[in-house]
This record gives sequence, structure tokens and C-alpha cells, in this order.
Amino acid sequence: MTGAPPDDDEAHIEASRAPLLDHLIELRQRLIWSLIGFIAAFIVCYFFAKHIYAFLTHPLAEAFEGQPGRRMIFTALYETFFTYIKVAGFGALCISFPIIATQIWMFVAPGLYRNERRAFWPFLFATPILFIMGAALVYYGLMPVAIKFFLGFETPGGAGSLPIQLEAKVADYLDLIMSLIFAFGLSFQLPVLLTLLGRVGIVSSDFLKNNRRYAIVFAFVVAAVLTPPDVISQVALAVPLCLLYEVSIWSVRLIEKRRAEEAKSAESAV
Repeated sequence: MTGAPPDDDEAHIEASRAPLLDHLIELRQRLIWSLIGFIAAFIVCYFFAKHIYAFLTHPLAEAFEGQPGRRMIFTALYETFFTYIKVAGFGALCISFPIIATQIWMFVAPGLYRNERRAFWPFLFATPILFIMGAALVYYGLMPVAIKFFLGFETPGGAGSLPIQLEAKVADYLDLIMSLIFAFGLSFQLPVLLTLLGRVGIVSSDFLKNNRRYAIVFAFVVAAVLTPPDVISQVALAVPLCLLYEVSIWSVRLIEKRRAEEAKSAESAV
């Protein structure tokens, strides 16, 4: 009498342990494929590191156009080598992102219902598009304006004074533009995040609308943390975040309207 329950408990534990081990094995496989994709992209990007470097430094080179003698410098013997490593890693992360996202989706999708999988497809398409929009805003909008603004502080010098001229370090410039690209790209995922939270019922359009003032303050705080300590960069990130927050309210409202229509249709069918 006393021996049966422990055997049942052990069987239950073994039965629950098996699915967990299957999930862990599946997760390990997806992580390995993601790592292989990143490494393959890194190797390719390293061979094209000079081209990626030229692309990232184009805004600065364009600002220096027509000014002979302008250059970028490095102050450590190994700095240029590690700069190319960093540039290759940046390119590899951008290129391998679809592979990583696909592996994440293949791990999560089996646990979703068919209608839930269909509901996720728009977000999968919106995520890279919004990231590219944020990166493009940095590259084509923010960087040319910021470079022009900061170059305005150069002084030619004169009698009894030395000129002040920018000689940008390669590592510093690339750290700046790459961090801004990732900061803007990730911040532009705000509508995706809030819409997903609205779909699962964690937030509502009324909640987002009533807390708009706090969201605006939070947007400027995030911009101050993620961008360099200058007003141009902070405003350039905070304003789009506020606009994307408004888009999120509209998107969550559409989801609520569709959910209400589906509930009404189900009631009428009964």
C-alpha cells in the first residue's frame, strides 16, 4: 500500500521531465544553428570589412568633402585590426538576424495554435522593417546633422592661439554610429512590443492613452541613456518614439475593435 504512490510520483516526474529535456535539446539545436549562421556571416563580413567601414564612415567623409588633409586616426597599434573585427561583427549581426529570428520562431511556433501563428506573421515582417527605419534615420538623418553641428565648433586659430580641428579616432566614431544604429533600431520595435502586449490583454488602448504623459517622459529618459550626451541625438530619438507610441495606441485600438467584432459574431452564432 505504501509503495504504490512513490512509484506513481516517480512515473509522473519522469513523464514531465521527458518533455522538458526535449525542449532543452530543441533549444540547444536552435542556438547552434543561430551561432553557425552568425559565424558564417562574420567570416563573409570580415572579407568585406573595408567596404562596411567605408559605408559607415561615409557621412563623415561627405562632411569632409572638399577639405584636403582630413583623416581619421588610430592611437593603438592593434586598434585598426579590432576595428575591422568589430565592423565584421556588426555586419554579421545584421545579416544573420533573419536566421536567428527564424530559429526562434521555429522553437516557439510548435507551441502556438494555428490562429496564433497567423497572428504573429505581421509582427515578424514588421520587426526588420522597423529596425531598418530606425537605422536609416540614424544614417541618413541624424549623423549628417550631428556631424555638421559638431564641426561648427572647430576654430581656425590665429595669433597666439592654436586651431581646434577634429581628428576623429576610428574606434570612437564607429562605436558611436553602430551604437546609435542599434539603439534606434531596437527602440523602433516599440509598436511591435506594445501591440503584442495589447493582443494578449496586458495593456489596452485606454491605458496607453491615459499614460501618454509618462510615456513621453520615459521616451526622453530612454533617449538620454541610449544616445550620446547631446540634445540633437536625444531629441532625434525621443520624438520618433513618441510618434511610435501614438501608432501603438492606434494599433491596439484596432485589435480591440476586431476582438469585439469576433466576440459579437460568436454570440450571434450561438
